[in-house]
Amino acid sequence: MPFFEAVRLALQTIWVQKLKSFFTLLGVMIGVTFLIAVVSIVGGMSRYMTDQVVGKIMAVNSFELRHRPNINIGDHDDEYWREMQRRPRIRETDVEPVVEAIPAGVKYAVIGNDNLSAQSRYVAKPKSVQTYTVTPDYFEIKKMTPVRGRLFSPQEYERGMPVIVVGQDVADYFFPALDPINRQLTIRGVPYTVIAVMEKQGSAFGISFDKFIIAPHKSALNRFVNKHGVIDAIMIQTPSREGMLETMESVRQVMRARHGLRPNQADNFALETSDSALEFWNKIKGYLVMAGIALPAIGLVVGAIVIMNIMLVAVAERTREIGIRKALGAKRRDIMSQFLVESATLSTLGAAIGVATGFAFAKLISVLTPLPAAVELWSVIVGISIGAGVGIVAGVYPASRASRLDPITALRQE
Repeated sequence: MPFFEAVRLALQTIWVQKLKSFFTLLGVMIGVTFLIAVVSIVGGMSRYMTDQVVGKIMAVNSFELRHRPNINIGDHDDEYWREMQRRPRIRETDVEPVVEAIPAGVKYAVIGNDNLSAQSRYVAKPKSVQTYTVTPDYFEIKKMTPVRGRLFSPQEYERGMPVIVVGQDVADYFFPALDPINRQLTIRGVPYTVIAVMEKQGSAFGISFDKFIIAPHKSALNRFVNKHGVIDAIMIQTPSREGMLETMESVRQVMRARHGLRPNQADNFALETSDSALEFWNKIKGYLVMAGIALPAIGLVVGAIVIMNIMLVAVAERTREIGIRKALGAKRRDIMSQFLVESATLSTLGAAIGVATGFAFAKLISVLTPLPAAVELWSVIVGISIGAGVGIVAGVYPASRASRLDPITALRQE
């Protein structure tokens, strides 16, 4: 029997016995729905972590030299934090040797940052904001552009002029219904002139990335964000990922030499990339994906058992039909393929409905909860493939039993 003819007959049988067919494919449908939904949530969370959390902090093809990691995700014991406290800080004197070690054309920026209280004459209550002092390449590396005003001039960087650029949240809070350009914010008693408002950076987990002030590295603010001679990070960006890895190794060797580390001693500084920041999340993601595949297997096993039982009942009910077909010349493989295709069509249909239900469930989760969801193409392919596979495996025994029926005995069956 041609394959498409077998599929047509299978769909006819399913349509005639709608209620029985629905309950037969229910197990497969639930299993695939759960698979799609879980993988969609994990995929959405992964993109959210990569693009909205780490992606906003770490620039593409970049790494940061710090005395300890800036992003700490996961549980760390007291010994870990004690070790972090013992680490020497990165200093201004480290900048020149590091810059000399990086290839020509690689961008870098020196960064200092801390939470400082700011106030303006337009709002009575001061507010704590994330304050940065940076060198010229910072904005180009981070791809940050102003929506109003301008960035620092070379002279303002060099002279450490009292000028700042601010995030949207800072502008909205300190200058309500006003244009903040050329107005002043006071930080630690020193007035700073706002020369730009930066484009919106967004938020993650309810934490805004627009609550910041940025000043030239040589400005007076640098004395307040760090002790004299100390910096928080050197951010380095290379044209390619391969170049980044090579540059990281060069910087590592320079810093190990400057810290006097022996070959058997671990680094007492951090070279942080987006991959290292996401390391803990990637572990969690792996476990969640495994759970998302393993748990639906229970539903699929139940679905396979139901399909097998239903197909055995179908063989018993259609014994006379099988006998007539054999008497008319149908071979054993024709009978077997008919029931296998019917079983596979039934479970594949259940898987397809499960995929559609999983799509709807993932969309509902993203609308009603803070959890992002993104349907992964591979999960759809796996879901459909598993559905077809379950049907074939579950249908083998009933199809084999049908194909072995004696035609004369089958024709006598009422």
